[in-house]
Amino acid sequence: MAEQLLAVDRLTCGYGEAVVLSDVSFTLQPGRSLALLGRNGTGKTTLIETLVGATRHRGGRIVLDGREIHGMPPYGRAAAGIGWVPQERSIFKSLSVEENLTAVARPGPWTPARIYELFPRLAERRRNLGTQLSGGEQQMLAFGRALAVNPRLLLLDEPLEGLAPILVEELLRAIRRVAREEGLSSIVVEQHPHMVLAVTDDAIVLDRGGIVLRAASAALLEDSTPLDTWLGVGHH
Repeated sequence: MAEQLLAVDRLTCGYGEAVVLSDVSFTLQPGRSLALLGRNGTGKTTLIETLVGATRHRGGRIVLDGREIHGMPPYGRAAAGIGWVPQERSIFKSLSVEENLTAVARPGPWTPARIYELFPRLAERRRNLGTQLSGGEQQMLAFGRALAVNPRLLLLDEPLEGLAPILVEELLRAIRRVAREEGLSSIVVEQHPHMVLAVTDDAIVLDRGGIVLRAASAALLEDSTPLDTWLGVGHH
């Protein structure tokens, strides 16, 4: 197995003619979780979408478990082991909760039964259609669906956005369990650093199209001064 699960090397990417990120390099070890922080518009979602193949790749390499994937189409990257929970959740609205999970399931430790154990709310609503779920339940289903693929790398793009506090707690518990206890390598984009730092191992901050800070999550929780420089004050 490659020493790094993910290696991003001098990555430059964007949309159409616009370059959003340039010369970005970082690595992720197997079983580690990474918080991706930055103000709005600094390229966090662009980075996630570039990993899944939804942007224009202009240079640099993306290597997953020893395989170069930056030339692959999105479905090839999914097959190579990338699970993605996009901001817009994109569940199958006309299918039941159960069908959403089984439609994409691949063999591995994350079975629908274990996903129901992680999200008891989904178990209670397994016969409900996607349209009958609240925003928070849809978010849980999108998370569960990404797990059902049994990915090697899980990408979560602002999973807590717009959720009621009780659901935020549930999702944070699930992220902590999946990333920390189960050791599923993950990258989490979040607007509220303190929430995500509590459930991740390491953090990087993006600003003006590049990485401006790398640190252990615990160190930033202890002393957020370096964060304040890049995120301004509004991150309690």
